Amino acid sequence: MRGIELARAYWEQFGAPMLRDRFPELLPHVAAGLFGSGSECFGFDDEISRDHDFEPGFMLLLPGEGAVDRRAAFLLERAYSKLPKEFMGLSRGALQPVGGPRHGVIRAADFFMEKTGSADGVLTVGQWLSVPEYALAEAVNGEVFYDGPGEVTAIRKRLARYPRDIRLKKLAGHLLLMGQAGQYNYPRCLRHGETGAAQLAAIEFARHAMGAVFLLNNVYQPYYKWAFRAMRALPRLSLLAELVEYLITTDNDGDLAAAKADVIEGMAADVIAELREQGVAHADCGDLEKHAYSVNDAIEDAQIRNLHVLAAI
Repeated sequence: MRGIELARAYWEQFGAPMLRDRFPELLPHVAAGLFGSGSECFGFDDEISRDHDFEPGFMLLLPGEGAVDRRAAFLLERAYSKLPKEFMGLSRGALQPVGGPRHGVIRAADFFMEKTGSADGVLTVGQWLSVPEYALAEAVNGEVFYDGPGEVTAIRKRLARYPRDIRLKKLAGHLLLMGQAGQYNYPRCLRHGETGAAQLAAIEFARHAMGAVFLLNNVYQPYYKWAFRAMRALPRLSLLAELVEYLITTDNDGDLAAAKADVIEGMAADVIAELREQGVAHADCGDLEKHAYSVNDAIEDAQIRNLHVLAAI
């Protein structure tokens, strides 16, 4: 059983009845679910994941004190702490006061503030440009099991995708750095005999290629240790994950270096084809740098368009 399924089952068997029976007045004000940090929130957990932080539990998200005051929150937290410690052969650890890092009673505003810098999911242009992408992914992953007021669901909807112009700004930056690292610096480093620098260039190309692929799928890239797994499941350009892995795990000598240069150009061509398919770039060439500026020119908001092309990276 995956962690998200475990959390839902624990909520349905113990959490929901606790609220209905002991706190019916809070039902219109609280939300329950599991999302945030942890492989289980992305559905990426496996047997190895069970060595830490794998236990039955869920989040109870509260509104501000005007709707649920401190005493009610305290009583709810105490009731949560008394839920069964064993479930489906797994033990639940002790919670910290006012919830644990991933489970327990949490103010919704505190959770979203920690992840995004905004309590209500309304971000400024500066925040959209600067909040780490993995943090946005953690704000909208997982599942909401119950949402009495609907506010948590509404916040997650606001944060679900980058606004169009922000997405294009980030995409332009990744395309520019892909071109510089892969199409220009990788072969140049090899001509200098700098195989280590060439590998760094290949890694930079791979890193920004992954960033571009997630943006072209209009989904957030999760924390780096789950990026490959998430990329392989994308509907567009998912096969590039294997080529990215090839680039960063192979040497840069002889015929292998030439093969890697061909892979870089092939990946660039695939990304450019997807740009054209989506109608966000119109440069008529295979140069990623030119496509980067073409994407930047497609940004409608002049303030965002006129920022440095790498302002979002």
